[in-house]
Amino acid sequence: MIENLAPYGYVLIPIIILLLISIKILREYERAVVFTLGRFTGVKGPGLVIIIPFVQQVVKMELRTIVMDIPAQDVISRDNVSVRVSAVVYFRVITPENAVIQVENYLEAISQLSQTTLRSVLGQHELDEMLAERTKLNTHIQQILDEQTEAWGIKVSLVEIKHIDLNESMIRAIAKQAEAERERRAKVIHAEGEMQAAQKLFEAAEILAQQPQALQLRYLQTLSNIAEENNSTIIFPLPIEFLSVFQKLVK
Repeated sequence: MIENLAPYGYVLIPIIILLLISIKILREYERAVVFTLGRFTGVKGPGLVIIIPFVQQVVKMELRTIVMDIPAQDVISRDNVSVRVSAVVYFRVITPENAVIQVENYLEAISQLSQTTLRSVLGQHELDEMLAERTKLNTHIQQILDEQTEAWGIKVSLVEIKHIDLNESMIRAIAKQAEAERERRAKVIHAEGEMQAAQKLFEAAEILAQQPQALQLRYLQTLSNIAEENNSTIIFPLPIEFLSVFQKLVK
């Protein structure tokens, strides 16, 4: 019986091999870009995918978000400060056929585009803006990359600047600038306090000038405060009317 089936083995084995080659199983986040005789014929997946061996070829693509580090780039800011900036880009393929047909290697293309865009955008800003407005710069870079990669079927969802490295001399200069700024603010706050105190004293003087009784009460309160202290000062209260007489004589 086995000897009778032996001639069919030469036919069954190639058929089994062809079936194994033609069956592809794709995960939920994978897609197969199918080319039939070199022409794009569709995107298949996920799950079980059957292709025609030697007639159809597939390119497997992932739809998950990819995290790509941008190597540190030498950037000269608008105020001629040299810094090294590194960043990270988050993107994913949304149109698999475009990512295969429109660009040769989309990973390398995004890496190079991200580096040049990072240098170009940051070079238009001063160092203080780089340090204080990272969120704004991240959004600007992300929008530029997203517009450029849209034709490749790729969506850039986020760009984050990781590090802005300065040389030692620039770090010392920034520290001196921050210290000078703190001193300036302290002097401004002190001056504002003196001005407010002077304004309040002026208002109090006007009130006392308009109400002699208030001046007399203030005089008595001052005497009371001095008497409460433990000192050897002897006070002889002087009626406040005498002060007004002296004031008239002076005039």
